[in-house]
Amino acid sequence: MELMQRLKALPQAIRNAMPAMSGVAAVNGRVLGTLLVAGAIGTAGYLFVSHPPLYTVQRGEAAVRSNLFTGAATVWTDGRILALPGVHEVRGLPLHDLSYRATNMSRADGSAPLQSVEGLSLGLDLTVRYGIDPNRLAQLARSLPDNIERDLVEPALQGVAYRLVAKRTVREIFSSQRAELQQQMEAELRVKLASDGILLRSVQIGKVDLPADYRRGMDALLAEGLSAEKMRYTLELKDKQVKQSELEAAADKVRREIAAEAAGREQVLAAKAQEEAMKHVIPFKQRQIEQRELEAKAQSASRIKVAEGEAQARRIEAEGEAQARQKLADAEAYRIAQLGKVNAQQMATEGALLSKHPLLVQKTMADKLSDKVQVIIAAPPAAGGFIGNALLGAGKPAAQSEEGKE
Repeated sequence: MELMQRLKALPQAIRNAMPAMSGVAAVNGRVLGTLLVAGAIGTAGYLFVSHPPLYTVQRGEAAVRSNLFTGAATVWTDGRILALPGVHEVRGLPLHDLSYRATNMSRADGSAPLQSVEGLSLGLDLTVRYGIDPNRLAQLARSLPDNIERDLVEPALQGVAYRLVAKRTVREIFSSQRAELQQQMEAELRVKLASDGILLRSVQIGKVDLPADYRRGMDALLAEGLSAEKMRYTLELKDKQVKQSELEAAADKVRREIAAEAAGREQVLAAKAQEEAMKHVIPFKQRQIEQRELEAKAQSASRIKVAEGEAQARRIEAEGEAQARQKLADAEAYRIAQLGKVNAQQMATEGALLSKHPLLVQKTMADKLSDKVQVIIAAPPAAGGFIGNALLGAGKPAAQSEEGKE
């Protein structure tokens, strides 16, 4: 840009130097003219070599090349374009959106605070997002100032913001009408900037900076409001809980009534079913009773028959047993009689045998003794006494006695 300004000023400098050189030119005009032309050509060549007449279009911008002689303008969006000094003027304009933040209006104690309808100073954190109209780039390249934010956006924003904020109270700006204020500010600022070729995208209201005293009072008021709002919601909640309890009680009552009706209907149906069943059960019970009576009679008759049969069998058994015992008694008597006869005969035989053989008594006595006793066979005494007397020494005293008697 500096090179182009120098090239543009070069013809004017030559024209300004012409009157001073008119006297010299009168002496040797042709030589001086030649030197001036050569100097101009040399200067132009040096400038052309050191500063090529090319302009590079940056990313995200459009370059508008204007012809200083014809006034024609051409828009370029990429590449490199030829810009001859003194002939062309090139200006780059951004195609992307830009943002501006009004820092001078963001604090209540700043350099340019806003004023509410009460006359209180406050600050708004305002951010404007905007862009240049791409359809008017050729026109805007000549009309737009170099600093768009300072010369266009900031004055327009201040004019709209001061006027709209001055119509509202601090409480409205802080709480209830912030969205409405933002919409009105965006609508008016869009129209105001559109006339200058600026397209407004959005206006954002951030933090609201209040005076310290007013903020403390506002905080206390908000706390009271929040407390009241909390109480209101608490009461509404309690009211809803009471209504809910009433509805639940009513629903529970309806459920109990329905359940009672259903239970009653079930009992009626059960009674009817039981009555219907009893019509079939009673005859069946009667038949069971009759069957049991017949079974009892049959069982009693059977038992009587069994008892009679057992009694008759016992009589028969007793008679058979008596007869058997009689026969056994007769047989025993017969046996005893026969044994007596046999014993008598045996005793008679033994008596005769003993009379015939007296030594058998001694043998019998010896057989009755222990097996340790040896049997001694001796001749009977002459007097015809017992043989044992001689063995026991009883014979000598008897002989002595007989000798004494003699």
